[in-house]
Amino acid sequence: MPKKHSVNNNNHHKHISLQKELRKNDFRISIFGSARVKSGNKIYKDTFKLAKEIAKHGFDIVTGGGPGLMEAANKGHEEGDINDILDSIGLKIELPWENKINPYVEIKKTFKRFSERLDNFMKLSCAVVIMPGGVGTCLEFFYTWQLVQVHHICPIPVILVGEMWKKLIEWARKYPLKNGFINEEEFGQIYLAKDVEDAIKIIIKTYKVFKKEGENYCTNIKKYKLN
Repeated sequence: MPKKHSVNNNNHHKHISLQKELRKNDFRISIFGSARVKSGNKIYKDTFKLAKEIAKHGFDIVTGGGPGLMEAANKGHEEGDINDILDSIGLKIELPWENKINPYVEIKKTFKRFSERLDNFMKLSCAVVIMPGGVGTCLEFFYTWQLVQVHHICPIPVILVGEMWKKLIEWARKYPLKNGFINEEEFGQIYLAKDVEDAIKIIIKTYKVFKKEGENYCTNIKKYKLN
């Protein structure tokens, strides 16, 4: 049975600081996507399903903490976490038109600057899923890709879900790659997932490596650090 939830229940939030969470070596999936997608939309339902499956496999999630696909992810994760043992983290950006953190976030933190918020995403993430979105989602995708490219973070998978990303990668190959601005090897951690099931398979494969390597996971790359 899904967990009962009340949007007015302030006890839903776990009183854990983000700094304490950062010190834990948990396996976490960041989910990025549009804040404008409504609950009846197929993309919302797909994001909910993805997050629910992530919880069923015992993994934490990190989102932007706002409405739309962020809400879908936190809500789906809550339903999948039937024993209430996982963490659903929301890193909210302070905007004049988007003030509230969605009620399904358990560990929350609000930032005034996108750069600081993205730094915390990178520190927390073991894999990143990019659902459809606009300028902010594109920023999150390219920021992750660049840090993987320059070895500032572990070579985590960047999983793109949706037709719009296929066209973007085609553009990257047609122009930046063809003109020598990037190398073929730099596409190595970019995965085009045709659906949620495809994305889950990539996440599980990544977790197996994470679990096997333990403390040695990604020791060959300087871990991304916060100031």
